[in-house]
Amino acid sequence: MKVKKYVAATMPEAMKLIRAELGNDAVILNSKVVYTGGFLGFFRKKKIEVIAAMDQVAKMEPVVKEKPKKIPVSSPKNVVEKDIKPSEEVLKELSELKQMLGSISSSGQGRISYPAPIQTVNTHLIKQGIEATIREDLLVALLERWYSRGSQASQNEVLEWCKELMKARLSDLPFGELSFSKKYVDVVGPTGVGKTTTLAKIAADCMLKFNKKVALITTDTYRIAAIEQLKTYAKILSIPLEVCYNLEDFEKACEAYKDYDVVLIDTAGRNFRNSYYVEELKQIIDYGNEMETFLVLSLTSKQSDMEEIYQQFSSIDIKQFIFTKIDETATYGSMYNLIDKYRIGAAYLTNGQNVPDDRVSASTEIITNLIFEDVRP
Repeated sequence: MKVKKYVAATMPEAMKLIRAELGNDAVILNSKVVYTGGFLGFFRKKKIEVIAAMDQVAKMEPVVKEKPKKIPVSSPKNVVEKDIKPSEEVLKELSELKQMLGSISSSGQGRISYPAPIQTVNTHLIKQGIEATIREDLLVALLERWYSRGSQASQNEVLEWCKELMKARLSDLPFGELSFSKKYVDVVGPTGVGKTTTLAKIAADCMLKFNKKVALITTDTYRIAAIEQLKTYAKILSIPLEVCYNLEDFEKACEAYKDYDVVLIDTAGRNFRNSYYVEELKQIIDYGNEMETFLVLSLTSKQSDMEEIYQQFSSIDIKQFIFTKIDETATYGSMYNLIDKYRIGAAYLTNGQNVPDDRVSASTEIITNLIFEDVRP
């Protein structure tokens, strides 16, 4: 793709310049009014700045020495990988295109025309709520691969490319169920996200799947119903439960559970827009070296609210997210955005009230597939 900027007195004049140099197949990426010349801010001339591009098939050079690195994800069977790499000219143009994508996004002006398969993916990412900065990185990478393949790829191939790229962005983060590296596991989060039910699911999993000796602690003394709910789960699972009102109670419970493998701790679901409640938690729970904390968030919440909740809890070392109510929404971009932005992985995703079922161990594969589950090639 050849990209160039033109400045002219009028749009027709700019179009004439574009056609003369790039031909009739050129695409307008962006246009805006600019002012040039003048003296001390006066007598400036109004002009039109246009960014245009010409889609051209780049010549490929065979790799002689070293093969280009590929993301280690299996490709569809009908895709044939070729050991080719873009020429220096193509790489330069892609670099210029990336800069222009950033400038167009930051200015809020202009609309870019992508090859149809890439545009389909971009439209879906927008629908899913994937943030603009992430989409820009993905689109530039997709364009680079598109032109390195000679502008020849199916919708399904481009879709798989995007999945690979999205999984690679999060490949350095921890995903999946408890590692059992710490004895105490604390779940925190706002009211109504399903912390107590999630904790019961984790308790059942620890017992049935990993054969661990499990005990429960709750510091949610504000709601009688919450205590009764956890007592019911504890009775069903035949595990002990201690209710703690202060740090002294918590320390006594820890002493009583010294022979247990895992101690799961439920906390009160309060309005955590107020940082006081987070500080109150620290007065009841000893966040020492033996504690792992998981932040529980509902995907039915707005991303801005989830970010504010995370900021309130950032004074506590959050190991991983747990996302609930994935069955009550059709958009999952906020989940990906939070993981990418704060560089914190996810432990579990829950999709119902049934204990111990209705939960899965989180992974980049599952999260990416959720985002693209309604896309058809």
